[in-house]
Amino acid sequence: MWFKNLQIYRIPAPWAISSDQLEAFLSKQAFAECSSLEMQSQGWVSPRDNGMLVHVVNRQIILALGTEKKLLPATVINQVAKARAAEIEEQQGFAPGRKQLKDLKEQVTDELLPRAFSIRRTTWVWIDPVNGWLVVDASSPAKAEEVLKLLLGSVDKLQVSGLRTVHSALTSMTDWLVADEAPSGFTVDQDTELRANGEGKATVRYVRHTLEADDVRRHIAAGKQCTRLAMTWADRISFVLTEGLAVKRVAPLDVIKEENDVTSSNDDERFDSDLALMTGELNKLLNDLVFSLGGEPTA
Repeated sequence: MWFKNLQIYRIPAPWAISSDQLEAFLSKQAFAECSSLEMQSQGWVSPRDNGMLVHVVNRQIILALGTEKKLLPATVINQVAKARAAEIEEQQGFAPGRKQLKDLKEQVTDELLPRAFSIRRTTWVWIDPVNGWLVVDASSPAKAEEVLKLLLGSVDKLQVSGLRTVHSALTSMTDWLVADEAPSGFTVDQDTELRANGEGKATVRYVRHTLEADDVRRHIAAGKQCTRLAMTWADRISFVLTEGLAVKRVAPLDVIKEENDVTSSNDDERFDSDLALMTGELNKLLNDLVFSLGGEPTA
């Protein structure tokens, strides 16, 4: 397995909570399917479908948040409620009032919910108790916050903070483009986004397009800054760095796939092998990335 997107947080290192303690904490918020009257349900699920909520490989911890959501569009509720309201108006001789319409929509929702389809998704979490990383595989901070909210509600006195660096990603990425030089160990790829700070927020995007240094410098001289930058680390992992310090579109390159071309006897062994490789590589990538951004503030 490989995380596609990294929303990055910090926890104290070494982390004092054992896997057994974490298992006990998470069991209080284990996933349960939506009841007939619930629109959504969230809780911790087993990463390997073996009943255990905490999976550990080489002291690296993997968790999985399960989410089930009923598909009941507001347009459907409104359509049925409108038809019911018309029937009521015909019976009583006048249109239902605002409160009556609100009650009617709630009644319709309760009637339709048990028949609504549901979708499920799993959000993965990697905890490195040795080096103090907590990483959520989520495309947006809002989805990561869902995970953190449940994690903070499950684990007593959990300390989590967002990753902070001495130099902002916005300033650093812009400086790298102006200098036409990536930080040591990295190369700049062909995707980037430059955005102005003004009211119109004029934006230029390069997609699979060679970045001409003079062209990019002209945009930056006009007041634009780099908000997204595609990069490759150590010829091993490609990714996109955002101004908010999220790492997106993470993809291991062929050299990693070749190194991990080991025939395992079963799915569990393959999962653990992939997990050990991923966490080891991402740990080094994150360390180098933080270093390239001036390190973390000491105070």
